[in-house]
Amino acid sequence: MTDEIRTQLFEMQDIKYRDFQSKLIPTVDKENVIGVRTPLLRKYAKKLVKENGFEDFLKDIPHKYFDENQLHAFLISEIKDFERCMDEVESFLPYVDNWATCDQLSPKIFKKHREELLVHIKKWMASDRTYTIRFGMGMLMQHFLDEDFDPEYPKMVAAIRSQEYYVNMMIAWYFATALAKQYDEVLPYIEGRNLDDWTHNKAIQKSVESYRITDEQKGYLKSLKIKRNLR
Repeated sequence: MTDEIRTQLFEMQDIKYRDFQSKLIPTVDKENVIGVRTPLLRKYAKKLVKENGFEDFLKDIPHKYFDENQLHAFLISEIKDFERCMDEVESFLPYVDNWATCDQLSPKIFKKHREELLVHIKKWMASDRTYTIRFGMGMLMQHFLDEDFDPEYPKMVAAIRSQEYYVNMMIAWYFATALAKQYDEVLPYIEGRNLDDWTHNKAIQKSVESYRITDEQKGYLKSLKIKRNLR
């Protein structure tokens, strides 16, 4: 099954897109990128789900190619049984080696099982794996910033300290999104400088770029940027 899927992926290969895409995922070697455009991967994933022909592929990890990992993420995201979906997520997460695959992994069934999901999110955020931590924060951002928001959640994110760029970028993204959705609750984390300096400034930068933040809020957030001592 894996060989058949790999053959199909190479038939969809776009060399120019591969060259462009590989520059965006520096943690993946260029020779391990086939170059299949995302809409085609999504369409192929739906076809495999409809044909129920992907079980062996999910078991055959680690994959060699980035595009196989992307396809894997899309396939898991289509699984409708929560327990089965969670088992596949847990099996796959240790092999996720880049931000793109991490962020594409977004199971639809999770929104119907938020209480159970939260237990896993807390565990993922306590991991020592870069993309497992990032995935946990991503799920917290996606599912717990609206009606299920709790002030404890931004506190959990703010408590994370990492030297990993892709972890800190997700912290910044989380707080930028949280400011757009829960401004009054989340603003004290920025006012109190509860993030490291780089992440603090990046969160403000991403917030200011958002159309969901008012001009007045943007002006105030800009005033909270931490100016580096250049001496």
